[in-house]
Amino acid sequence: MLTIAITALSGGQGKTTASLLLGRALANLGYPTLMIDADPQHNLTTYLDLELQPNQPTLLEFLKKSVSFEDAIYPIEGLPNLFLIPADDQLDVVQDYLSNSGVGATMLLRRLEPIADTFKVCVIDSPPQRSQICLTVIGAADFLIIPAEASVKGYGSLVRTLDLLHSLQDVKATNAQVLGVLPFRDKWIGHTQTVESRLAVDSMRDEVGAELMLPSIRESERYKQAINKRTTLAAMGYADLEYPFDVIRSKIQQLLGGDAACQTVS
Repeated sequence: MLTIAITALSGGQGKTTASLLLGRALANLGYPTLMIDADPQHNLTTYLDLELQPNQPTLLEFLKKSVSFEDAIYPIEGLPNLFLIPADDQLDVVQDYLSNSGVGATMLLRRLEPIADTFKVCVIDSPPQRSQICLTVIGAADFLIIPAEASVKGYGSLVRTLDLLHSLQDVKATNAQVLGVLPFRDKWIGHTQTVESRLAVDSMRDEVGAELMLPSIRESERYKQAINKRTTLAAMGYADLEYPFDVIRSKIQQLLGGDAACQTVS
């Protein structure tokens, strides 16, 4: 199972948008895809239209190993290859558990080991803070996609995220590498990129190198509309806006050997 964490150490960077659209796209390609909502704000769980009943297991119970892993994984209606380990408001409770465990940074990695052969790809929506949950998400990841708003704030978030990754790599708490930096809310007026967006994207490119820069998610209400309507941009007639995810899918397919595993997880 290839594990991709969508990580940014600031809110409003497009993490959930990127996670949701990527997870759906991979499932539609035929890859059995597990998504994990690791953000206590649980927006991914909400957008995937999963309504949890009281006492239903979530990522909290999955990490604490208080339920079998099957009980914490939910199929997503209408997408036979897409599954979710959800979050709710109680996920913050796991911070102390991870901190006191002594192996917090590798906890999620260990919990995912029994199901590594069940899914082809795992996409994790990480919280926007440098927290114990964020550390264990990066510890479980093979690769990071770092969305960053095309602004001064977004550039700062990218730098902090890279610093955290490098600090975890230095102490061998993760083997994760950066798959790409994904500029978000890249503002254009007609065919002209705004000065703020251009300067921010240029700074990001200088920080990580051109080879790690992904095509921008341009500022558009169409992304939000596709998420709210539970559909794809292509189905809405805006296939061109999916280009950043076409590039990411291509990179993931190369990592997986090029062939989609067209099977359904039961």
